[in-house]
Amino acid sequence: MNRILLVEDDGDLARIVARYLEGEGMVVRVAPSAEDAYDLLTNSVFDLVVLDINLPGDDGLSACRNLRAASDVPIIFATARVDEGDRVAGLDLGGDGYLSKPYSLRELRSYIEALLRRFGKTAGGSVVRQGPFELDTAAEIVRKAGETVALAPKEFALATFLMTHEGETLSKERLISEVWGAFCGVEPQTVAVHMSWLRSKLEDDPAHPKHFLTVHGRGYRFVAKPNDDPSQQGRL
Repeated sequence: MNRILLVEDDGDLARIVARYLEGEGMVVRVAPSAEDAYDLLTNSVFDLVVLDINLPGDDGLSACRNLRAASDVPIIFATARVDEGDRVAGLDLGGDGYLSKPYSLRELRSYIEALLRRFGKTAGGSVVRQGPFELDTAAEIVRKAGETVALAPKEFALATFLMTHEGETLSKERLISEVWGAFCGVEPQTVAVHMSWLRSKLEDDPAHPKHFLTVHGRGYRFVAKPNDDPSQQGRL
């Protein structure tokens, strides 16, 4: 299920929107302020953020700026501020869409689903097959050559993100944001440690990985088919 962060200080509206989206199969967390959103983003990862502009403390534009510095999560501005300057500012800061209040719940749902599809975050197709691995994201199970391998929650989340971005070089900073949380404060070495654990459980020879690769000076890459180029195979 897709995880939505709704940043909205109108409690009644937030409850209505959250209840509707949950009825559509989404998991919704509500933050009444940008500061509360930062707290949630410290320990949780979301697929999309619905963000009001008129907020107590940091307004939505400031929140977008701060979030963009740490994460590529899709952001929809949903606000009563309809001035063109606000719309332009929100998009310039990294917002991906803009809904003017009042909006219909069906319109919001459609907008969310369209952005999730665009960013490859749709909840459908929970079984991912890559090389010898089968990843069941709904059951949080990974199998190698048909055999179930036990992974800790963060190991599973890391494996999931790497496998669903097969062939893409991912920096430690992006992995931290997508797996641990945009404002979590996790040290980059934590990623290296978890990669080591993944290799010990999923690679035939952890000292010479063929699937969970280090791209020196840039980050990590998962490849479904073994890469025989030793320059692309490192440990930490």
